Amino acid sequence: MKGFKFAGVCAGIKKNRSLDLGLIYSEKPARAAALFTRNQVVAAPVVLGRKTMEKGMLQAILVNSGNANCFTGEQGIAHAEQCVEFVAKALRIDPGHVLVSSTGVIGAPLPVDKIEAKIPEILKSLDNCTIVDFASAILTTDTCTKMVSRTGKINTPDGEKNFTIMGVAKGSGMIRPDMATMLSYILTDADISSSLLKQALTHAASRSFNRITVDGDTSTNDTLVCMANGEGEAVIDSDDACASFQALLDEVCYELAKKIVKDGEGATKVAFITVKGALTQQDAFAAAEAIAHSPLTKTAIYGQDPNWGRITAAAGRSGATVDQDKMDLYFGDILLVRNGQWQGTAAEKEAAQIMKQDEISIVLDLNLGEGRDRFLFCDFSENYVKINADYRS
Repeated sequence: MKGFKFAGVCAGIKKNRSLDLGLIYSEKPARAAALFTRNQVVAAPVVLGRKTMEKGMLQAILVNSGNANCFTGEQGIAHAEQCVEFVAKALRIDPGHVLVSSTGVIGAPLPVDKIEAKIPEILKSLDNCTIVDFASAILTTDTCTKMVSRTGKINTPDGEKNFTIMGVAKGSGMIRPDMATMLSYILTDADISSSLLKQALTHAASRSFNRITVDGDTSTNDTLVCMANGEGEAVIDSDDACASFQALLDEVCYELAKKIVKDGEGATKVAFITVKGALTQQDAFAAAEAIAHSPLTKTAIYGQDPNWGRITAAAGRSGATVDQDKMDLYFGDILLVRNGQWQGTAAEKEAAQIMKQDEISIVLDLNLGEGRDRFLFCDFSENYVKINADYRS
């Protein structure tokens, strides 16, 4: 994308000597917006990033993996500030336009000496690296890079104007709604104000990153940033233009969120739970969230078992208003429960076939109102336990 450059190098932060330091650089200051974790325990780069984003402008983002720089006290803040200075000095840009992010093990001091030593190399790499190198440098337990790019258009008196939105993310474990748990960086060549960008990003996150879960844990480092450098031909300032931009941003964020769930630690299946017919939208959210978080539901999906009792029970404890005698439950297009009654062995066998698919759609109709919501989640396997048992060793 015009006006953006990327880099990814190995700074020796990770034990496996893979890429672990990435940089996004905008050739000119870009309007920007960000959302951060809602966890009350926050990493130093998040503390610093919240202050940086008050101005709504960015030109560079430095991300390290392998170390979260969290629970590191005042030293951690100082280290994050040092990283900002390293980048600002090397690129000769305003330190207030530099954001830093970290991801990895909590508690260990950030090895700023290793990062400083690699700044010259990462700057040289900007001329020959691609977004793939950056995407690789920010991974932790991920098994693959996560990137999405889409092009949209707006109609103007001068004809159609195109714009592009590109996104990259990392995330595999400690994933749940509340900003989800991940790092994600969205870039666009559209010309849009910081205030409109923040509104659009908040809406997109609410329908994507805040509607996913892998394991129900919220991280200390969650960061979602969008930079708009205005290098394209589209100006986002009318209602129609905003609607077009929002739709494309929603799509990019949703696809990134889905990639995170698909790459969930130990995951073998992706599941969609839709709750409709709820008394209110809040009830639909509560029921869908409870089902998506339920370890029993997630292990049943891993076992390819259409265990409808686990799903209905999770809805019943969610705090949503439910009437078990009015519930309908579908696995794919198979109606397994109608008005709270199991539909028999034949229906269960058909539902069991649905459970063998890599992506599973489940619909719970509460038949009480118009409320509707959806979550995207994955199964639980033995590998989730193994990955997290060995994470620090």
